[in-house]
This record gives sequence, structure tokens and C-alpha cells, in this order.
Amino acid sequence: MSVFTHVVVGSNDIQKSKAFYDAVLAAIGMQCLMAVDDARLMYGTDSLAFIVTKPRNGEPATFANGGTIGFKADTSAQVDAFHAAALANGGSCEGEPGPREVVPNAYGAYVRDPDGNKFSIYAFGQV
Repeated sequence: MSVFTHVVVGSNDIQKSKAFYDAVLAAIGMQCLMAVDDARLMYGTDSLAFIVTKPRNGEPATFANGGTIGFKADTSAQVDAFHAAALANGGSCEGEPGPREVVPNAYGAYVRDPDGNKFSIYAFGQV
């Protein structure tokens, strides 16, 4: 069982990224499952696994801005505990625990570690 829910990378040009990832990911059986507002591409086989997005904070995408490593939780209580532990141990909040409009029926939170690396944690079917 994987502990990851998805991988996110930032892009400064979504159309250029779409052409690239449509071709590259097709080689491993993935396709664009959804494009949102010319700002986000969602890829996978039968479920979401990889997202390409313009950073939500409006800053340019870099290998660190727009990149998020997503962990899987079984319950919303685990999401809350993950978030609280991050804040208690030198991390910072990038999104309070709660329902997420981007993914229906998901409860999640976002944090940065003390070095600025961004992580999310999601429990699906918890909303």
C-alpha cells in the first residue's frame, strides 16, 4: 500500500505542459482526466495520480513552488493529527484541515516542513 495520494508539479505554461505530459504520460498508460480553468491538469489511469498546476499563490513555478508531496490518510482524524504534529514540530500551515473544493469528497490539509518543503495529507470519502 502506498502512503502517497498524488504528486504535484508547478508550471508557468499550462498549454506547453499539456502537450508535453499528454505525450510523455501516454507512454505509461496515463491520460489527462481533467483540465481546470487553464491552470490545472489532472492525470491518471483510472484515478488521479499526477497534477500539473500554476501555483495557487500567483508566484512563478519552480521545482519548489507548486510542488507538493501528498500523503494518504484513512480518516479525517489522521489528517488533523498530521497537521497538528507538523505545527508542533517547526512546520507551518499552508492550508487548515477541512473539505477541499478541488477534490470532491476529500478532507485534507497542507503544511510546510522547517525547510519549506510542501506536503499535503488527504482522507477520501471523509466529507
